[in-house]
Amino acid sequence: MSVLRNAFVRLLSSPQAATPLASCNARVQQYSTEGTSLKDVLAEKIPPMQAKVKEFRKKHGKTIVGHVTVDMMYGGMRGIKGLVTETSVLDPEEGIRFRGYSLSDCQKLLTKASGGDEPLPEAAFWLLCTGDIPTHAQTASLSEEWANRADLPPYVLSMLNSFPTALHPMAQFSAAITALNSESKFAKGYSQGVAKAKYWELCYEDSMNLIAKLPTVAAIIYRNLYRDGSSISTINPKVDWSANFTNMLGYDDPQFTELMRLYLTIHSDHEGGNVSAHTCHLVGSALSDPYLAFAAGMNGLAGPLHGLANQEVLMWLTKMQAKIGEDATEEELKKFIWSTLKAGHVVPGYGHAVLRKTDPRYTCQREFALKHLPDDKLFKLVSKVYTVVPGILTELGKVANPWPNVDAHSGVLLQYYGMTEMSYYTVLFGVSRALGCLSSLIWDRALGLPIERPKSLSTEALQQLVNASPAA
Repeated sequence: MSVLRNAFVRLLSSPQAATPLASCNARVQQYSTEGTSLKDVLAEKIPPMQAKVKEFRKKHGKTIVGHVTVDMMYGGMRGIKGLVTETSVLDPEEGIRFRGYSLSDCQKLLTKASGGDEPLPEAAFWLLCTGDIPTHAQTASLSEEWANRADLPPYVLSMLNSFPTALHPMAQFSAAITALNSESKFAKGYSQGVAKAKYWELCYEDSMNLIAKLPTVAAIIYRNLYRDGSSISTINPKVDWSANFTNMLGYDDPQFTELMRLYLTIHSDHEGGNVSAHTCHLVGSALSDPYLAFAAGMNGLAGPLHGLANQEVLMWLTKMQAKIGEDATEEELKKFIWSTLKAGHVVPGYGHAVLRKTDPRYTCQREFALKHLPDDKLFKLVSKVYTVVPGILTELGKVANPWPNVDAHSGVLLQYYGMTEMSYYTVLFGVSRALGCLSSLIWDRALGLPIERPKSLSTEALQQLVNASPAA
């Protein structure tokens, strides 16, 4: 393992920036002889990272990073630099980078299924955890391990099958994850006084078990709500995580499985400031186990300003189709979009809290659609909207980013392959986001990050702080 340790030390000494593909390929070859156990690799990487953080804080712990304005405090802490997340960084101009790799890099470099073109989420999880592009053997080891950990306890099965059909799929998803807390190795170890140095290992075990079980939970919810409660297929340890998921959902189109591989990869992480990731980090900082922390994140994901956004895009597109037809002219499109804005509504799927360009996740999905469903009428409508909306929003002058985000496209692809149940889409998002939230949570415990407790002020105290006159 000394070769891996030295390679990791060299990796840590370089800035997290764009990595040329030639260098990426070289690193893939460099790690081709390492072991297949993710836990063993993490065990090698964590001590030098702990030492690095300790030394960095010793030298620069008092250094001021950024600034906070009154608008930031009232505006949802937008732009405040106040979190450490190792797994990914979101650049306003470049988009998301997983451990320094762009989504385009990931599509080229991450392991693919035999005969497939899209990256496997297992490979993305390995990358998020370690910073390394995994080998085929390492990726296959995760596929098999998750398949072997996928069974649900009988009481969770009974619970899922007892939910009323009126209960939203996200509420069912969150409740089942919370109930799995009884399986937590972290909670059990903490109650027995396990050493703090072992926290990350217990968090790792819980995270691996939870990720393995999420497709099973999600598939049962789908079958119960939309397929008359028909039983799910048996997990096959010889196929990948996404293939088992789509099989359990009841879809047998290989292209849909390819879409799911892409979907679960590109939705997996978006640095630490989004609601679901931040909530998971916050609740985990209280040393709540990964089941409780991730369930809390899923309750945030269920909000209409976060995970439900692709639903709203589809509803808006459907309304547009009914109003002006599928073959509307550019002028008709512009008129409809302006009517949306003048009615006080936003154009769903456009704009982003951080990005100032077209979301690379949108681009990935658009490329998939151009390859597999170029003549689909709804996709063509999305493409037309793409050519018109940015100009209108720029003319409006009130939108910092007039470009489409990930939600502008994902629902259209799911609809094409027959998954028309929009209320379920956020569950798919949740299955994917586990990869980012839980890989980050493992590192939170490895680095010993403390309970999160920012200082808050009342409006009057804030006015006094800036020497403003209190309101009458």
